[in-house]
Amino acid sequence: MNDRIDSTAHYRALDAAHHLHPFSDMAELNRAGSRVIVKAEGVHLWDSEGACIIDGMAGLWCVNLGYGRRELADAAHAQMQALAYYNTFFRTTHPPVIELSELLAQLTPQTFNRFLYCNSGSEANDTALRAVHRYWALQGKPDKRYVIARSNAYHGSTIAGATLGGMSDMHEQMPSKMEHVVHIDQPYWFGEGGEMDVEAFGLARARQLEARIIELGAENVAAFIGEPFQGAGGVIFPPSSYWPEIQRICREHDVLLIADEVIGGFGRTGEWFAHRHFGFEPDVITMAKGLTSGYVPMGAVGLSDRIADAIVNGGEFNHGFTYSGHPVAAAVAVANLKLLRDEGIVARVKEDTGPYFQMRLRDALSGHPIVGEIQGVGLVAGIQLAENPVTRKRFVNGDDVGTMCRNLCFNNNLVMRASGDRMLLSPPLVVTHEEIDEMIAKAKAAIDATASALGLA
Repeated sequence: MNDRIDSTAHYRALDAAHHLHPFSDMAELNRAGSRVIVKAEGVHLWDSEGACIIDGMAGLWCVNLGYGRRELADAAHAQMQALAYYNTFFRTTHPPVIELSELLAQLTPQTFNRFLYCNSGSEANDTALRAVHRYWALQGKPDKRYVIARSNAYHGSTIAGATLGGMSDMHEQMPSKMEHVVHIDQPYWFGEGGEMDVEAFGLARARQLEARIIELGAENVAAFIGEPFQGAGGVIFPPSSYWPEIQRICREHDVLLIADEVIGGFGRTGEWFAHRHFGFEPDVITMAKGLTSGYVPMGAVGLSDRIADAIVNGGEFNHGFTYSGHPVAAAVAVANLKLLRDEGIVARVKEDTGPYFQMRLRDALSGHPIVGEIQGVGLVAGIQLAENPVTRKRFVNGDDVGTMCRNLCFNNNLVMRASGDRMLLSPPLVVTHEEIDEMIAKAKAAIDATASALGLA
């Protein structure tokens, strides 16, 4: 044990001295000390002091296949030995990226047959913008430049991705933003619906898109981008009226529809892609995270035939990255997607573990004194904390309440994320019933303790 503590202290000291963490107050983190994760298997992590942690967030929404799958390590090892790297710029290609592209064509909607590659979800959304603008230029409509996004959305941390995202904290720290991006309000009924009926609210928020298109002029609007459900924004599921109306508006005004499937893709909702759950058909799909289950970085953009045909026949497309279609990443992606398919993992989320997870979560927390609503499907859920669930009165200090609950979870060896006053769960897709029970018991204990600390138990 002393060796473990000494090792932890050594790692923490080096981490504090040399490592800047994403989205962190580094002075505060360094005072507390990072938790050093050293091993993982299935849905569990182990830290340097030997504690076993259940990962209720699949890393960052990405470890769909779970930790420790030897098949993915073997795929990477074999590909490194055969061809560790070569680019796809100089009229060259390689078998892994060819096989991955064919496989994605089988898994995506019928109108998607060609794919661009990058390294992350942020780069995928940047790439989608480049493809959309190129498409409209080739149509003789270069003035279609505006992209409409939503408040409290997350589309990445690059300049373009962060501009598309509508999170105020990120915008405040980024005065240099991409041009021709505007936002409409999010479809967040619990927090912003007032006295409106849920479905009427969904239509009203969708119709903000039409109003903005008319204001800008449809001849100037290139695309609308949205996550099928908002991920980092709080696992916000829009009313069922929302996405069909968004699609109608885009089609009527000849505006392309981009589905950001970076979180929702590859089985999270029990469908291969979350837009299928919501019943709409995008023109562009951005992907990452579950594409490789996070084992290696990779992103992709699927283009519908309408867009891809124009780009293929439109001369040189001046876009790409050193690691576009990296052979090792592609080999891991192929192995990962085949396991998700052949082991029936996505189907099991839809038919078994997803319904069980949603049922157990609601059984445990419905009627809780500080739980206002539970949203989700498959293996993703958002739990709204509220001072008064009946009147939908939120905590004035919601960020602090969410952080308190998150810390209680982490101290009890559960990773559950906080997004303001919403608690988020998104475990690996291989989670069992027993592990779901363990996860929900720990989540309820943390929410109970939060209510007690607030004097609302």
